[in-house]
Amino acid sequence: MKYASEFRDSRLARGLISKIERSSRTPVRFMEFCGSHTVAIFRYGIRQVLPKTVTTLSGPGCPICVTANADLDKAIALARIPNVIMASFGDVLRVPGSYTSLQAVRAEGADVRVIYSAMDALKIAQNNPTKQVVLLGIGFETTTPTIAAAILQAEQESLTNFSVLSWHKLSPPAMKALLDSGDVALDGLICPGHVSIITGSQAWEFIARDYGIPCVVAGFEPLDILQCVDMLVSQVENGVAKVEIAYRRGVQHEGNTVAQQLMETVFEPCPAQWRGMGTIPASGLKLRPEYGRFDAEQVFDIDPGPTREPEGCICGEVLRGVSPPVDCPLFGKVCHPENPVGACMVSSEGSCFTYYLYGGKNE
Repeated sequence: MKYASEFRDSRLARGLISKIERSSRTPVRFMEFCGSHTVAIFRYGIRQVLPKTVTTLSGPGCPICVTANADLDKAIALARIPNVIMASFGDVLRVPGSYTSLQAVRAEGADVRVIYSAMDALKIAQNNPTKQVVLLGIGFETTTPTIAAAILQAEQESLTNFSVLSWHKLSPPAMKALLDSGDVALDGLICPGHVSIITGSQAWEFIARDYGIPCVVAGFEPLDILQCVDMLVSQVENGVAKVEIAYRRGVQHEGNTVAQQLMETVFEPCPAQWRGMGTIPASGLKLRPEYGRFDAEQVFDIDPGPTREPEGCICGEVLRGVSPPVDCPLFGKVCHPENPVGACMVSSEGSCFTYYLYGGKNE
C-alpha cells in the first residue's frame, strides 16, 4: 500500500476485526504508550469495534503531559528574567505550572515566542545578538535529534546567546518504571511508532525478554492499529512474547543510526521527573559537559520557588493507565480545553483532551 487512504479501507478493516474476534479467546489488556495512538484509537472508534475480550489503555506517551510542574516552573522563572527570549513549541505555553503558565507571563510582558522547529530558535538568536534566547527542548526520542543538531550548529556559529532547557525524555526507562510499579496488569504493549523510527524496535526487546509481555510497534492509521492488535492477540494466544513491527514503512530493527549518533554526541542520560511517576533514573537527557555552555540551567541562576500540584487533578493516574479521564472530578467541569487544570487537557495528544474531544464515546 502506498497511500494513507489505503490504510483506512473499511473492507480490510472488517477482515482484521473478524480475525481478531476469532482469535481472541482470552481477555487481554493492551496499553498504547504513544499519545498519537490514543488520538487515532478514539478518532477511528477502534475501541468500539474490538471484541469485548480486548481492552486498550492509554499510557504516558505525551511529552507535554509528562513534564513535571517543577520543570514548568523553571521555564516560567526563566521567561521572567529581563533580556531573555523564551522560544517554545505552541502547546507548552498553555500548560499550567504551579501558579501560572508561559502564556500568562507572556501576557504580562515576558518575551515568549512560538516556534515550529529548533532552527527557528537559532534564527531568533542570530537576529537578536543582545538577547539571551532559551529554547525549551521538549519531547521523546523523536524530536531530540533536531535539538542536538541545533546545538551543534550553534557551536559551529559560535553563538553565545543561545541555550537549551532540556526536558527530553527517554521512553524505554519510563515503560520499565511503569511495569515495575505493578499499578496496571498488561498483556501486551502497542509500542510507539514515531519513537521507534529513531530507536528501532530493538528498544523494546527488554520488555519481551524480562517481563514476558508481547510488544508490537504500530503506525497511526486504523489498519496499522488493527494489525498491531491482531499480532498482539496472536502472541498471547500462542503463549509467546516477542517484539514485532506492524509499521514496516517507517520502522526498522536498528532504527535511525544517524539520529541516534546525534543524540549521543550532544546528550547523556540523567534522572528525570515524570508527572505522576516521580523521578525515573536515566530517563532524561542533559547536555554533555563539552556542551555545557548551551545548558540553560548552567547559564542562568533559576529560582522557580516551591512547586505544587493542582488540587483534585488525577492527571498522574491517567498517565499511568490507572484511571480514565472521566474518573477525574474536574473533567469536563472545571477542567476543559478552554480552562485546562492539568497538562493532559492541554496537549492535542493528551488523554483528557482526547476524551473530551470525542466525548469518551468508546470508553
